[in-house]
Amino acid sequence: MGTTGNPHFHLMHIISSVLIIGGLYYLSTAWDVLYKAQKNHKMATTGPYARVRHPQYDAFILVMLGLLVQWPTILTLIMFPILVWRYKKLAKIEEQEVLAEFGDEYSSYMAKVPGFIPHLGESTTVSCCDLL
Repeated sequence: MGTTGNPHFHLMHIISSVLIIGGLYYLSTAWDVLYKAQKNHKMATTGPYARVRHPQYDAFILVMLGLLVQWPTILTLIMFPILVWRYKKLAKIEEQEVLAEFGDEYSSYMAKVPGFIPHLGESTTVSCCDLL
């Protein structure tokens, strides 16, 4: 990029690292909530799932975006939107499975919590009583 010095301290590398590490942290947080919910045969509606219905895919997208910032090649530029589209499609399939399992409870959750992009400035916390 025409800069000198240590490339690991270049702004783009730092942004990339923040996106990748942040995405991996967000993914581990989401999976922990999902694992505990599935273990108890309940819906995941706390933690990251209180803000979006698909935090695991948001996390994957953050990691991919970080890699795209760090290594912007023709292949990564082509693959990024394709993978985002596939995650969105996969999320729709998973939602149908969860609707079949939890019915109205999940429908109510879907009405309150956005799929991928959280409502900014609003509290979207879902309590157990809201789902009853």
